[in-house]
Amino acid sequence: MTQVFVNPYRGRGLPDLQPTPGARARAVASLLAQCPRHEQTPLRDVPALAEMAGAARVTIKDERGRMGLGSFKALGAAYAIAREAAAAGGALPTALTGRTYVTASAGNHGLSVAAGARIFGAAAVIYLADTVPESFAARLRGMGAQVVRAGADYEASMVAAGHSAKAQGWTLLSDGSWPGYVDLPFRVMEGYRQIATEIVGQMTDRPTHVLLQAGVGGLAAAVAAELRLAWGDGPQMIVVEPEAAPALIDSIRAGRVVVTSGPVSAMGRLDCKTPSMLALADLARDADGFVTLTEEEAATGAEAVAAAGLPSTPSGAAGVAALLAGLDGINAESHVLCILSEGPENA
Repeated sequence: MTQVFVNPYRGRGLPDLQPTPGARARAVASLLAQCPRHEQTPLRDVPALAEMAGAARVTIKDERGRMGLGSFKALGAAYAIAREAAAAGGALPTALTGRTYVTASAGNHGLSVAAGARIFGAAAVIYLADTVPESFAARLRGMGAQVVRAGADYEASMVAAGHSAKAQGWTLLSDGSWPGYVDLPFRVMEGYRQIATEIVGQMTDRPTHVLLQAGVGGLAAAVAAELRLAWGDGPQMIVVEPEAAPALIDSIRAGRVVVTSGPVSAMGRLDCKTPSMLALADLARDADGFVTLTEEEAATGAEAVAAAGLPSTPSGAAGVAALLAGLDGINAESHVLCILSEGPENA
């Protein structure tokens, strides 16, 4: 049985790091409605996983087909770029001609930046750590992005991207945030709220537990914040991280943003050693608890969703993996909601 670290700041947040107000899920839906590739992703009940976990129900929000990019990340950076294009005026296909967006990515965020830039006439430069599979680099190049390899991990590639942004006059579009850099990451997280608004419209019964995987924390924070608005304090919101990258749980323990360390994780998209400041602020208020996954537990989760006909990755299936590892408080009366955040590596 995996012990959940109970969040001591639940309902009030960290004293020196308050959540940023003003996210507007309706504005997200309105802008996304103009995208020809946007459509609601499915919500699936998976009895086989419920039986394995000893729960009454397991419901999965399946993000593997989101806007043809294979990941929930399609809602983030592309939405932030679309907002800037709308503000710039003019014909949308050329609204951002001459602009260059640069970021670091563990894979999927870079795809969203590349897609958004291409749609609105901008250029994209994506920095990848040496640990990111070449398959992602090839997909990025296929979408017209320039790919630069830099550093042994995500944090090192983000430093390199930031330096290039300053030197070249490019726009840094990170899904993480830190003091002095919050505006665009806030919009990225705002885009992720679409997932929660869809869930609320699709579910007839509120779950008892929501398991949210986290890298820098943007997805978990955005979904938890929007679900709290809709459902209040009822569901237990539990954040799931790799044991090798406990950025959020260690920051909650410390009561501030901390940089963690650890080996490279097979949960590549979640292998982030530093949390987003904005995400940490929201999760300190909204999350009930935090858990970490071993590499073996993550592999078991990926195998289980594949056996259920929903192939993904250790990152994409991290919520399911935490459920199958055994969590305090989940029993035969529980209805658990998980997010399958991405498709398999070769999708």
